[in-house]
Amino acid sequence: MTNISVSEYRWVGVENLDVEIVERKGVGHPDYMADGIAEAVSRELSKYYIKRFNTILHHNVDKVLIVGGQAHPTFGGGEVLQPIYIVVSGRASSYIKTRDGLEFIPIGTLVLKAAKNWIRENFRFLDPEEHVVVDYKIGHGSVDLVSLFELGLKRAPLSNDTSFGTGFAPLSTLESTVYGVEKFLNSKELKSILPVVGEDVKVMGLRVGKKIRLTIAIAMVSRFVRDRDEYLSLKDAIKDRILDYMAKRVSDHDVEVYINAADKPEEGIFYLTVTGTSAEHGDDGATGRGNRANGLITPMRPMSLEATAGKNPVSHVGKLYNVIANIIANRIYTEVKGVKEVYVNVLSQIGKPINEPQIIDIKIAPLENLTSNMVNEAKSIAEETINKVHELTYDIIENRIQLF
Repeated sequence: MTNISVSEYRWVGVENLDVEIVERKGVGHPDYMADGIAEAVSRELSKYYIKRFNTILHHNVDKVLIVGGQAHPTFGGGEVLQPIYIVVSGRASSYIKTRDGLEFIPIGTLVLKAAKNWIRENFRFLDPEEHVVVDYKIGHGSVDLVSLFELGLKRAPLSNDTSFGTGFAPLSTLESTVYGVEKFLNSKELKSILPVVGEDVKVMGLRVGKKIRLTIAIAMVSRFVRDRDEYLSLKDAIKDRILDYMAKRVSDHDVEVYINAADKPEEGIFYLTVTGTSAEHGDDGATGRGNRANGLITPMRPMSLEATAGKNPVSHVGKLYNVIANIIANRIYTEVKGVKEVYVNVLSQIGKPINEPQIIDIKIAPLENLTSNMVNEAKSIAEETINKVHELTYDIIENRIQLF
């Protein structure tokens, strides 16, 4: 049996805090781009390994850097002057021993394909051939870690790190709002109506009591803005859409929305971009600096600093345990009666099977009191979920699980 601890967590609950802060970085934010490309490369490598060798070989490509380029947006147009530079770094198995000798794996080709395809799939106006330079610095996997990985192929995969994952449930009103607003702004439906909204959207939410303030940075696409007056009019139109969206979901809160708060129209300063991302003009990004596994940055909650993106989906607990912790937390909140909030930490030990963590620590904030039935049900859910951790691998490869 897994070492599972369930205890009562006595505190007021996040909704009762006087102040709450939540952030989400959208798909076009340079930090999200770094995560997205890292994970795309991992998926591309995994699929190649499976196709050629019927297994996923060791790799971790969780060190992606986005170096901002230079652009000159103008009302009605503009141009990219210097491309965004992207470097994918990490470790990957680049050859395999066969009966006929060494078979080499086209790491560079796979990296370039994955990165450029991810950009094509997620941006309307960022051309991966014209506006981006993709480079890679991929070394061989660590001998110790590779041997552990290969040993794990013969039985349950072995943890290739001593690390922990953390998760909680449910999302608060502010957390759900921040997450939903970013998704709304980057939806195909909104962009069909307001194509000026670029992919680079960052939502910062503040709740003080029953008052919510959203400060939203939106990279406005310059080709859709004729002049200063139209820019201001479009900001108002976007704000109205956001307020309508929120009115249906947080009717019991006072709401304020600020868009591109750094604009200074009287000085000719506007947040305009040619391609829809601030990475075109000096804003940099790096893997792991963006959203956690639940899609949010939540300073009022426990968080892991592990980057989920780019790590191998077979044995890297920095990826798997953050996903597992969130799954366990959400299942306990949904399936166990009397739970107000639940927090889960899962700790690995390097070299041990991934389904045998050192501990699964579950803290339940009950609506009333923590009962023995609640404890037993929570343990049962945790045990069942951790024993299926290996099933996450292919869901991750097929992009069916949110990682950031």
